[in-house]
Amino acid sequence: MNLVSIQHKLKQLNWLMVIFTMLVFSSLIKLGFWQIERALEKEQRQERIQALSQRDALSLAQVKALEGLQDGINDLPIKLTGTFDAEKVFLLDNQPDKGRLGYRVYQIIVSNGDTILVNLGWVQGSIDRNVLPEITPVTGQHTISGHIREIEVGIQLQAQNLTDATWPLRVQQIELDKFSALINKKLLPFVVYLDTKETLGYKKNWQPIVMPPEKHRGYAFQWFSLALAWISLMIWAAIKMTKHK
Repeated sequence: MNLVSIQHKLKQLNWLMVIFTMLVFSSLIKLGFWQIERALEKEQRQERIQALSQRDALSLAQVKALEGLQDGINDLPIKLTGTFDAEKVFLLDNQPDKGRLGYRVYQIIVSNGDTILVNLGWVQGSIDRNVLPEITPVTGQHTISGHIREIEVGIQLQAQNLTDATWPLRVQQIELDKFSALINKKLLPFVVYLDTKETLGYKKNWQPIVMPPEKHRGYAFQWFSLALAWISLMIWAAIKMTKHK
């Protein structure tokens, strides 16, 4: 292999290194800006929740009339009266609380012909996966206060099979369409989370915002720092390579 061929291969290698360096650098920068966007979204939601907490609770009819609005119906306060279905109890799996295994308990309430899924709170589970917590279902007619949550189905490695349901039913995700098919009733496209002051139900340990904006900004700083460290390292490596030519 002659000198010209070696120099040509070195130039090709240098260009590949430059492209690789910039790809990694731009990816790290994008991750940083994504975290900043998430922080802004959380701040906006905090402001919305604070504003909504000052208003009177809406009726179910009022909430239904607001569906489809640009701002959505998430976090709207609601108050409704209905009858609980004591037979259908859903247990949402993998819901830890302060290091303890547990479930969130969901039941169906029927109000003026509408069927709504209600989050009743958290209960502790067993280390033995074959043992479900003992649940005393809510029965009869109740007036409940809470907040609206629109459910987004996350990534699933395996689809839930709810065909052979035994109650209470352990589920991995809240999927309102599948639940509707299972109970032969159309659920409204949201869930009511009971107000933390409600005596009905179980431990109400939910937070509308799990990760605060400050934490997102901390992650953004980490990504930007990694980007700076990466580009500095590659510039240093390039200088070292140039000196040794």
